Amino acid sequence: MFRQQKEANVDQFTEQQQTRSAAGKSHQTRIAFVQSGWHKDIVDRCRDAFVAAMTDGGVDRQSIDLYEVPGAFEIPLLAKRLAKSGRYDAIVASGLVVDGGIYRHEFVADAVISGLMQIQLETDVPVLSAVLTPQHFHEHDTHREFFTSHFDVKGREAAAACLAVTSASYAQPVRS
Repeated sequence: MFRQQKEANVDQFTEQQQTRSAAGKSHQTRIAFVQSGWHKDIVDRCRDAFVAAMTDGGVDRQSIDLYEVPGAFEIPLLAKRLAKSGRYDAIVASGLVVDGGIYRHEFVADAVISGLMQIQLETDVPVLSAVLTPQHFHEHDTHREFFTSHFDVKGREAAAACLAVTSASYAQPVRS
């Protein structure tokens, strides 16, 4: 039963991709990028690198909508609303969840990542994550420089994944 449902979902997704591909220029890939406002200067680097890599990959800048929520915990709700809107081919989330000493940041990170996974499973809209939770982060130059650079890399990686999951060949069998 599960296998039949899984195959039906893959077939449905493949059909959607083929319809988009057959539409050619009539379908323009639309992407939503949702980021948290905490550590904005660092998370902005992910967004900027993502947008640059997507445009380098042939996606029109006007096809990428940027959203900001107060913190990482708010990302899944907006991502779900965007996915359910039917407007987007993929959604990318970015945030930095750090241990502020008040609560266990692992709980927040787990809730965010689990929420993002659930959204894509329920809506069939790919939801990609560049939400990171470092083991150690302190407000000093060394960590800020490292994570600023790291979020630049994560933005490019998210763009590569986004280009892959929105391509017409995604979910096609691999031929040897």
